[in-house]
Amino acid sequence: MARDSVVVLGGSGFVGRHVVARLVAGARRVVVPTRRRESAKHLILLPTVEVIEADVHDPAALDELLRGAAAVVNLVGILDPVGGDSFERVHIELARKVVAACRKAGVPRLVHMSALGAAADAPSRYQRSKAEAEAIVATSNFAWTVFRPSVIFGPGDRFLNTFARLSAALPIIVLAGAGARFQPIHVGDVAHCVVHALTTDLTAGARYDLCGPKAYTLRELVTYAGEITGAVRPVLALGPALSRLQAAALEILPGKLMSRDNLRSMQVDNVCACAFPTVFGIAPVALEAIAPQYLAPAAQRSIFDALRARSGR
Repeated sequence: MARDSVVVLGGSGFVGRHVVARLVAGARRVVVPTRRRESAKHLILLPTVEVIEADVHDPAALDELLRGAAAVVNLVGILDPVGGDSFERVHIELARKVVAACRKAGVPRLVHMSALGAAADAPSRYQRSKAEAEAIVATSNFAWTVFRPSVIFGPGDRFLNTFARLSAALPIIVLAGAGARFQPIHVGDVAHCVVHALTTDLTAGARYDLCGPKAYTLRELVTYAGEITGAVRPVLALGPALSRLQAAALEILPGKLMSRDNLRSMQVDNVCACAFPTVFGIAPVALEAIAPQYLAPAAQRSIFDALRARSGR
């Protein structure tokens, strides 16, 4: 592997594909490991991108992937345990394996994606596991950078798109944690920061909280998604006891819209206590400037027409 290559773990995911595209635009060689090559087919045709079928949880596979790389970007994460993928395995154990593989391969640079609210004493297991992974990265001996974004929005997100689908399908939205506060950041801004961090030593050994320009309650975000899609619905906010009951019910249903651990995460406001980091040279884009571009009915029809044309119908 060429010494100028960047290995992006989680490169086929929502944030990953934006990071990979920006690396390609900067003429960087990119390696994207994936369990199934088919899941990364949207990246295969990009110039300077090599998609490799590999299990990143296998230390031997990691050693091979990282040999000769200039940097590693770890974007792998889950919101809820799925099958054999627990918070311990995906967040903590993988961070430990990546650090060990970087040390063995002599990789000088590591960028790690954490989450806003990560703390050893946080109320949710998700947040605590993210904090433990951060600690593993921060105690390594090479140049590392940690990003802690609030919820990330953009085309294909599982955030505003979920609210839009619920608004279209239900006559009323029964909402747990309606007063929880978030400061959403655009996926393009997150990708910009990740790629920029690889270009300067100023970001080495630093952790950055990433938020958009405005904070919202969950109720406000659900209402806004309905307004964009033309399906505004009444929102019935649940109290703490009923919120826990709803979360317990939803976590066992297909799709898992919410879990009790998600609800515990929302006990802490997901907002930034500081301004956007000036080292990245951008001002974060507003939610209202982007969301209508992919949630408005006209945008949804365009997406549907494109998919239909692609399928030959």
